[in-house]
Amino acid sequence: MRKRAISFSDSDPAARAISFTSQIPLPKLRHLADGWLLDSEIDSHAESTLTNRRYILEKLFWFFDEKQIGCCDSSTIRQFLHYLTLPCKSDANRWGKAEGLRPGVEKLSSGTIATYHRVLHSFFNWIVAQDEVQESPMAKIRTPVDRPDQIEPFTLAEIEAIFAAARKSRAPRRDEAMLLLLFDTGMRVSELCGLLVKHVDFTARKARVTGKGGKERTLSFGRKAGRALWYYLREQEREKDSPVFLAEWGPNAGEALTRSGVEQKIRDLGIAAKIANKRCSPHTFRHTFAIEFLRNGGNQFTLMEMLGHTNIKMTQRYVAIAQADIEKQHRQFSPVDRMKK
Repeated sequence: MRKRAISFSDSDPAARAISFTSQIPLPKLRHLADGWLLDSEIDSHAESTLTNRRYILEKLFWFFDEKQIGCCDSSTIRQFLHYLTLPCKSDANRWGKAEGLRPGVEKLSSGTIATYHRVLHSFFNWIVAQDEVQESPMAKIRTPVDRPDQIEPFTLAEIEAIFAAARKSRAPRRDEAMLLLLFDTGMRVSELCGLLVKHVDFTARKARVTGKGGKERTLSFGRKAGRALWYYLREQEREKDSPVFLAEWGPNAGEALTRSGVEQKIRDLGIAAKIANKRCSPHTFRHTFAIEFLRNGGNQFTLMEMLGHTNIKMTQRYVAIAQADIEKQHRQFSPVDRMKK
């Protein structure tokens, strides 16, 4: 296909479109990104979806600036997606900040990389629909394989160690309440960050969260989690529309704790608790909740509802691990095998 000269002033949209073999100048791409995000808001996408789209575009432009890339095409998008697969190699994380993934240890999961691909695919398809390009630069890039995380839950001893570290942190009431709620409900980190004071019912010990796709569900929490949350909220007067968990320091102090803020806090607590060779993250708390729920006799269909899964196959990953645990316990403590001859 023959390349066309880039022109943004042609009156004919078809003539104005850039061939997918041509490059989209970065200033033009930034302008289009603003338009896509505005359309996303007009289409009433969930706030978590909007936040995710802004975040991924921010990282894309950071990469282009860092690598001094002035134009976008299939080649530069491939470079960006490949960069996501690399482990951290310096004291700063992959986005040039001192916070985030620990260098040389953690990599982005296959699911996270697939999410980046999906968001960029949607963005460039929107650009095609605007007659800005004839074909998306993502058209020739295969969708990454999303291999489910190997589920490695915390042991109860590790949970105790993390909670002990939380009680010694700079914000002990907040951190303990946050961890108890994650461990007691299995809620997603995005649901935790979006939780408002008015969503919490202490009498019924329930919290209303908004999950993927803007779907709401109600989660129950126990007495200990409820007590810790009540003491945390009692520290300062709150409006009903106030976020439950607030950033304590820095430029965002007093605002809702962000996903990256929660992830960083749990990583720090894992380090303080001396937990090695296991990912310390909100998602690991979700894994641990699910497996402990089943080990204690919970029903897989109830668990499916609690986790906000739309497919029972997602829940059955936890069922398989819990079942393997039961079989191991039986082999170890079989009444017949332990009988004296």
